[in-house]
Amino acid sequence: MIERGENKEYLPIEGLAAFNKVTAELLFGADNPVIKQQRLATVQGLSGTGSLRLAGAFIERYFPGAKVLISSPTWGNHKNIFNDSRVPWSEYRYYDPKTVGLDFEGMIADIKAAPEGSFVLLHGCAHNPTGIDPTPEQWEKIADVIQEKNHIPFFDVAYQGFASGSLDTDAASVRLFAARGLELLVAQSYSKNLGLYAERIGAINVVCASSDAATRVKSQLKRIARPMYSNPPIHGARIVANVVGDPALFNEWKAEMEMMAGRIKGVRQKLYDNLTATDKSGKDWSFILKQIGMFSFTGLNKAQTENMTNKWHVYMTKDGRISLAGLSLAKCEYLSDAIIDSYHNVS
Repeated sequence: MIERGENKEYLPIEGLAAFNKVTAELLFGADNPVIKQQRLATVQGLSGTGSLRLAGAFIERYFPGAKVLISSPTWGNHKNIFNDSRVPWSEYRYYDPKTVGLDFEGMIADIKAAPEGSFVLLHGCAHNPTGIDPTPEQWEKIADVIQEKNHIPFFDVAYQGFASGSLDTDAASVRLFAARGLELLVAQSYSKNLGLYAERIGAINVVCASSDAATRVKSQLKRIARPMYSNPPIHGARIVANVVGDPALFNEWKAEMEMMAGRIKGVRQKLYDNLTATDKSGKDWSFILKQIGMFSFTGLNKAQTENMTNKWHVYMTKDGRISLAGLSLAKCEYLSDAIIDSYHNVS
């Protein structure tokens, strides 16, 4: 009879070592000082959700009373995760409905007004649900304010490589903060970029001030994980380690991501072209092209989205978000007609 502890199929609590290594290198770059100086604690988690939840438990235990700032709007599960972790949160302004763009001034003001030492949850790339990301110059300013307030950046990176088509471009925001010497957290997911939804593969990374601190942080993350889920899954972790660790497979994967990101960009362009060609009102539809990733915030209100569904049979969330990953070039004209009708004929 094999006792539970003798089953060699179990991974260690921190996960597959080869997975953690390539995951850290993919996010920060193999030559990054945080890796070379061993200042990074990486623990394999249950995809992005589980990694965020592990971090939430870590914050609740070791930063009692600390608040997490969350963008308005954000991915629906963020609030659930921190509620379940008993971590208080509040929102910072992000989406500007007037411009269908970023409320950068509001965002900065709210981060400045937050209690010193708060955690600021940031979407590393392809903000969900809006598809609106800060520019490189805006990221610099966000880093300035977070540094001034002694806040702790907490990145959620769910689309690395899948947003722009470049792994490095999509990790630029995280690397910027790491280069400033800040301690920070990063939750990762391989659900989208490697299609491993069902395998629940991700990681939580904590950049620390020293290698000693990283060792202690990793130990405490393992301590939290042990009674929560004990061990992470192995098969998806091996897939990641094999794909990222093999030059031929890695290059093939990068080419496929670039193709997928390019297809979504092509759909964006086609939708924009149809909107501008059909709509004679003079409305500026350029926000469609400025957004990035799978999603687009159309600016449609609840009544207008209901018109999309009831009249045009276009099904979308009530906040006006559409998934461009599910849109084909052939359907862009139809979608354009539905959006224009809903915008101008429904208040």
